[in-house]
Amino acid sequence: MNNKKIKITVLVSGGGTNLQALLDAQKSGVLKSGEISLVVSDKPDAYALTRAENAGVKTAVIEKKSYRDKSDFEKDLIKLIDDNSTDLIILAGFMVILSENFTSHFRNRIINVHPSLIPSFCGEGFYGLRVHKAALEKGVKVTGATVHFVNEIPDGGEIIMQKAVNVEPGDTPEILQRRVMEQAEWIILPASAEEVSKKMLAERQ
Repeated sequence: MNNKKIKITVLVSGGGTNLQALLDAQKSGVLKSGEISLVVSDKPDAYALTRAENAGVKTAVIEKKSYRDKSDFEKDLIKLIDDNSTDLIILAGFMVILSENFTSHFRNRIINVHPSLIPSFCGEGFYGLRVHKAALEKGVKVTGATVHFVNEIPDGGEIIMQKAVNVEPGDTPEILQRRVMEQAEWIILPASAEEVSKKMLAERQ
C-alpha cells in the first residue's frame, strides 16, 4: 500500500458496476491520488465482492440482517473502516441509509453517486430504478448523475460533480438507468474520487 495515496474503502450491496468503474479508473491512472484498499458489502452474495477479489482488493462482509439493532451494525462497520486506516469512503450502490452517528464520524469523508441531477428525484425512497421511473413519469428531457458528500440527510450533502444525460424517446427505466451509468456515473464517480483524494493529499502536506 502506497502511503502517498489516500486509502479508500468502498461500500457495496450489489453487482458493483460503479466499483468496477473505480477499479478500472485506478488501473488506467484516472484515479491516482487514492487507492482502493478495502471493499465491504452488507450482503455476502454481492457480485461486487468478486470484482474486488479479481482486482486483488481485500474484502469484508458485515451482514446487516444478522444485527437486531442498526446501531450495532454501524458500530462494527465503523470499527472495520477505522481499523483499515481509511481516509475516504465511497458508497457504490450501498443500499443502507446511514445514520447521523455514522456520517458525523466520517464528516466530509464519504462520497456517493446518485442517478439524477440533485435536487431532482432524490432523498429517501429514491434509489435504483425508482429514480429513472420517476424521471420518465415527470417527462423530463434531461437527467443525469450527481456525486455528493454524504451527511445525515439522504442525498443532502454538498455536490461535488454533476453530468447531464439526455432522455430519449422510447426510454424505459432500465434503458435510461444503463445510459445514465455509462454516460455519467462511471465517469464522474472516478473523477470525483480523484478530485477529493487529491485535495486530501494536499491538506496532508
